[in-house]
Amino acid sequence: MKDERTRRRVCIVAPSPAVSSGHPGSSGGSAWPMWFRGGAERFERPLLYFLEAHALGELLSVSVECAERGILCNSAERRQSRWPKGVRPELPLWLLSQTACTPYDPFTAEEARTILRHALSSLYVENEAGFFYLATHGDVDIDDAPFNDIDPDYIVKGMYRIRNDIAEEEPTRVRLCGAGSTMVQVIEAARLLWDSAGIVAELWSCPSYTRLARDGTAVARWNLLHPEADAKVSHVERCLRADALPVVAVTGYTRHVAAQIGPFAPGHFTALGADSVSSISGMGQPTSPTARWIALAALHAMANTGSVAPTVVQDALRRFALS
Repeated sequence: MKDERTRRRVCIVAPSPAVSSGHPGSSGGSAWPMWFRGGAERFERPLLYFLEAHALGELLSVSVECAERGILCNSAERRQSRWPKGVRPELPLWLLSQTACTPYDPFTAEEARTILRHALSSLYVENEAGFFYLATHGDVDIDDAPFNDIDPDYIVKGMYRIRNDIAEEEPTRVRLCGAGSTMVQVIEAARLLWDSAGIVAELWSCPSYTRLARDGTAVARWNLLHPEADAKVSHVERCLRADALPVVAVTGYTRHVAAQIGPFAPGHFTALGADSVSSISGMGQPTSPTARWIALAALHAMANTGSVAPTVVQDALRRFALS
């Protein structure tokens, strides 16, 4: 680091050229020697670890190296890969099972900045245990207008609403949730629903389905153990409210990541992921849900709840060229 204001206050570990080129078994250099200084100068510095881990073994070696401490930013999605979001399916499974890890999949740079501030404060001001994981990607091609007046606390908790400027005076009929770069397709799906069927969708960015699910589980457990106290409400329930609008949650990973919030979402719930598209379309290669598949899933959910006729779904199959 060349910036004198920060070089003595934070450790940044970046992958070596061997790692960037995908050389097997290579490492980005050991983070552990930078953690401590001897004698009176012994202290912990904030650790930012930039890596490009496509397989679980690569991520495991980094988590062990940094003693499950710090902020891990994985840029695997930036490279072409046969796997959803550039990582093998077992990697996100491992992330959601590790209670020491809080994983995020931010959509915009503002989300990433807010999450990084929270991670630094949690680990190095509040001295909380564990580590953070961020899936990073390139810039998204979307107008920033829908993201005004965001509550940072809602970003950190894993879910916040973004504006849908299409026919705001019309009543919402379905809720679309997405995470990371997949939000581009979610927003486009909302446009398709309006253009094809005059349906207004409520849009939610969910940078951490896992944090939402853990919060919901903790709230449910607390309510179970305190039957005489006022019931607590999970963040998902607070955001979506107790009504019957169908919810479609989308992830670029396999659908189990988004499905985590299903038990806490009111109304009809559908989770979409890379495995959803491959199984429905008959394509063997997993691929992130496109706007047309998301819009179709929303219409199908609405048909299941009786808010649209099945003929609307059949018409969408033809209109979106999916049949």
